[in-house]
Amino acid sequence: MSDSDSSVASSSSEEEITPQPPTKKQRVTEVATSAPLELAPTVRSTDQQRKSSIKSKQKIIILLDQARLETVKNRRGVFELLNCDDHRELCKKKLKRDPKEFRPDIAHQELLALIDSPLNKSGCLQVYIRTNCNVLIEVNPTIRIPRTYKRFSGLIVQLLHKMKIKAGNTSTTLMKVIKNPFSQHLPPGTRVYGMSVGGTLYSPNGLATALIPPEPTSEFPPVCFIIGAMAAGHITMEDH
Repeated sequence: MSDSDSSVASSSSEEEITPQPPTKKQRVTEVATSAPLELAPTVRSTDQQRKSSIKSKQKIIILLDQARLETVKNRRGVFELLNCDDHRELCKKKLKRDPKEFRPDIAHQELLALIDSPLNKSGCLQVYIRTNCNVLIEVNPTIRIPRTYKRFSGLIVQLLHKMKIKAGNTSTTLMKVIKNPFSQHLPPGTRVYGMSVGGTLYSPNGLATALIPPEPTSEFPPVCFIIGAMAAGHITMEDH
């Protein structure tokens, strides 16, 4: 055999053992049958961490007691929230009561302060309202209280007649009338404190120091504060 023949033979043998690139079908099969990659650890988003921390936090419960929230029908047949500014003559002549008693704006201002507070923004506040007619109302912490009294008045009138207020875009209940007594809505072991002008005067920090131990634990009982929402009068233990 000549040198040329041997070279041709060697080249042909090399061509026979040269591996061909895998086809597309083979590549897909190899990928599918390859060992799975190690999963990365689950990373919780900031929103998930916030929701988890809110669930683990203990809420402060606030009851706005004796709120003057009553409806009355005006001459046009429209229901309004009874107040001392628009219904002074009605209070004097028909109801035979002092117009100064009807101050629904007090409850409005208290709600604005509570819902806008950092305590509520952090998910640590639950607000209830009890009217002078013994109507108990639960307030959703995510509600946006109307800034003007006129819009707040319309909201309360709708609540007292329909028993609940829902958000426009979702089915979330923002305010609703719930069953009495108020004590059945408190967690077991709740410590209840009433605010009074005749009580001991505390600064906010002094009150927190007196109520909360230096190293609070998860076993620390829930706390409820009862705050008056009326222009005059007192909240007594017999009312609860």
